[in-house]
Amino acid sequence: MPADVHPVTPDGRYFVVRGRLWRRADPSLSEDRRTALVAELMQARRAVGFALRKADKAALAEARANVDRAKVALGERGPVWWQDGTPDLNRRMVANTPYAEWFENGANDQG
Repeated sequence: MPADVHPVTPDGRYFVVRGRLWRRADPSLSEDRRTALVAELMQARRAVGFALRKADKAALAEARANVDRAKVALGERGPVWWQDGTPDLNRRMVANTPYAEWFENGANDQG
């Protein structure tokens, strides 16, 4: 999601949706690489939907694995892309993180 839709933490690591932190893609990825990975992710998500509609368990497992691979390659899952030792807060409620004060001081007005 674009930053103008959901607030982005001051360090650029997460965006916030309904009070929950979601890790952003690795900003060191080239635009071409990021675009290709997003295309792979969207193709894998479509495959998940197709497998669900067909009740194909094997195809579903493969599609979900492809989603995971794309998200790891984007930096949204797996090892964090920053190097300062700060722990990953992905999927945590922002109110229970060091970002709580930032969020309460107006960031939550954006999303």
